[in-house]
Amino acid sequence: MTLQRLPFERTDDGLVTLWLEQSDRPVVVLDSDLLKAIDATLDEIGTDASGLILASRSRVFIAGANLAEIMDLDDAALDAYLKFGSRVFGRFATMPYTTVAALNGAALGGGLEIAMHCDRLVAAAPVARDPETPAKPYLVGLPEAGLSICPGWGGTCLLPARMDAGRAIEATATGRPFKVDAAAEFGLVELVPADQLMSRAASLAAEPKASPRSEPISIAEASKRDAGRTALDGVTSDLPGTQAAEAVAACVRAGVTSGWDACLEAERANLIRLRNTEEGREAIAAFFAKSGGRK
Repeated sequence: MTLQRLPFERTDDGLVTLWLEQSDRPVVVLDSDLLKAIDATLDEIGTDASGLILASRSRVFIAGANLAEIMDLDDAALDAYLKFGSRVFGRFATMPYTTVAALNGAALGGGLEIAMHCDRLVAAAPVARDPETPAKPYLVGLPEAGLSICPGWGGTCLLPARMDAGRAIEATATGRPFKVDAAAEFGLVELVPADQLMSRAASLAAEPKASPRSEPISIAEASKRDAGRTALDGVTSDLPGTQAAEAVAACVRAGVTSGWDACLEAERANLIRLRNTEEGREAIAAFFAKSGGRK
C-alpha cells in the first residue's frame, strides 16, 4: 500500500501532531513509501506551525526499517534511499519551531534515528497489563551492529549527543538497545506516565525553539566535536573486534573530524559494504528467519 500522506491535526494555536501509521502492518516500519508520505505531509504542514509532535498510532513508535527492502536494493539504489531518508529526517531538525518525538513504545534503528532528529524526545512509561503483572519495559536503541551492519541515518553521531557519549558509542557498536527506563536514566528520553505522553509532548512542542538549526543535535557539531573525540578515544580499545563495531567507530570519527555530512557519508558507505559481507548476509538471513525482515 502506497501512502500519499499521513494524518495530522492542527490546534487553533497552530500546534501540529503528525501521526505515523501503516494500515497494512501491525506496527510502523520505515520503508520508502512511508518516507515519501512523511515528506509529502511535512510539505502540507509547512513552516508556520507553533510546534510539531511526531507520534505513532501503532503499539510501538517505530519498529525499525524494512530490512528486506534494503537488502533488495543494489548499492546505488541503497545509497540514494539512505540519502533520501536523511533529507526527510533532517526536516524535523531544521523546522523553525520545536519538534518533539512522542514515544509510545519501542523505537529501534531508524525509528530512534528519526526521533533523534527532533528537538526533544519524551517517552511513555511502560504500563502493566494487569495489577499482578509488572510492566515490561520496551526497547529504545540502535541494534544494527547486532546484525553485523551499522546505522544509516546518522545514529552513530546522534546518540552520543543525547547521553553519555562513551556509553552511547559502546551501545551502538555492540547493537544493544536500552530498556526505556534506562534510556531515561541516561538522559536520552524524558519518561512520563503513559496517560500524560501527549500532553507533555504538547507542552514541550509549544516552547520556542532554542535556536535555528541547519542540522540535528549531534556530536558532529563544531561545539561538541572535542568531547566526541575524547569519548571515542576512551572507549575504542573496549569495543568488540567486529567489522560492525569498527564501522561505528569510523563513522563517529568521521563526524567529529569533518562534520555531520561526513558522518552520514561514512554511514552510507559502511552500511552498503557491510550488508554485502559474508558476516552481514549470514546475520541478516538469520534475522529474516526469525522476524520476516524488519530491522
